[in-house]
Amino acid sequence: MKMSLPKQILLALLAGITVGLVCTLTGTEAFTAAYLKPFGDIFVNLLKFIVVPVVLFSMIDGILSMDNMKKVGAVGWKTLVFFLCTTAIACVIGLSVATAFNSLGLFPDLSGEIGSATYEAKEFGGFMATLVDMFPTNMWKSFSEANMLQVIVIALFFGGSIMAAGEKGRLCRDIVSSFYAVIEQLMSFIIRLAPIGVFTYMSWVVATQGAEILGHLALVLLCAYIGYFIHALAVYSFSAKCFAGISPAAFFKGTSAAIIFAFTSASSAATLPVSKKCADSMGADSDISSFVLPLGTTINMDGTAIYQCVATVFLASCAGMELTLGQMVLVVLTATLASVGTAGVSGAGMIMLAMTLEAVGIPVSYIGLIVAVDRLFDMGRTCLNVTGDIACTLCVNRWERTKQK
Repeated sequence: MKMSLPKQILLALLAGITVGLVCTLTGTEAFTAAYLKPFGDIFVNLLKFIVVPVVLFSMIDGILSMDNMKKVGAVGWKTLVFFLCTTAIACVIGLSVATAFNSLGLFPDLSGEIGSATYEAKEFGGFMATLVDMFPTNMWKSFSEANMLQVIVIALFFGGSIMAAGEKGRLCRDIVSSFYAVIEQLMSFIIRLAPIGVFTYMSWVVATQGAEILGHLALVLLCAYIGYFIHALAVYSFSAKCFAGISPAAFFKGTSAAIIFAFTSASSAATLPVSKKCADSMGADSDISSFVLPLGTTINMDGTAIYQCVATVFLASCAGMELTLGQMVLVVLTATLASVGTAGVSGAGMIMLAMTLEAVGIPVSYIGLIVAVDRLFDMGRTCLNVTGDIACTLCVNRWERTKQK
């Protein structure tokens, strides 16, 4: 009997953890970096290679399948509202958990040890600069740089134009449909390699960074992951149950493959093919998942919102500061709005955190305290973001079906 992909990925995850721990105990961590991680890099490179064509053709095909620009607009605004609401809730959860940890005295005061902790934030031009940058000047440059916001805009323009052309655009419809069928086959082949990527990456992460978990940053990592867990259970599974009629057990079982892969790859974009397969297997219409998932990959940052709220409280404690209620409200507003404003920007998590720290008067240089284990934060927040993308897809899919009745 053939083992299902989620089970293969889970076994690969456990095997990777075991190998990583063995390498840590035997002092052979360099082996994972030199001989195992490269195979994980190859797998992630294949995923990155296919991400742009998947987003481009899946979104165009999804728009053409809807055959109605009003439906495209309806799905778009519902998706945006869902993510803005869940991001605001994520900020409140992250801030509440972090404040509870801090009130128990679990976060240290390291203000006297900050000399060696430095981090220079990348420049962020603001929401309007991001808005202008969404519209490409060179289509091929957008593809080569994998600028997801620009790729989505290109897909929207081409999908709408092909639809508006009517019968004269029939050939383009057929070309898109044919290309997408080929891309799906290629995507299926690459996804079957997922267990290899999970095993090699997890071995490397545990072997090279496992010791960090046991260090003085263990508590802030624990705090963030508690926030991730609460949000996934209380918001995403609750939304799937109330709006899509899917029980929490069925929801997490159906998303398990995407969750595990997102946890090891730390890339929402790389997980997109797996996310689509999970959403479709739980009953989402292909046109809805083809539209919502790429959009969610770009603008859904609930995991990042929780991370930056926890990190802000932690770094405030490290700096010997105590956040006021007004500053906490400012953190929530900044994180919620920045979740869309920094979409598509490289290193968005750190840029958002730098913005939040500046908003409440914490020196940005303190980010240097947690940069070393950012990968561990990133694994969890990516995992949560991917879960949210699938939950939103299922909810929007049910809302559209209900409206059509």
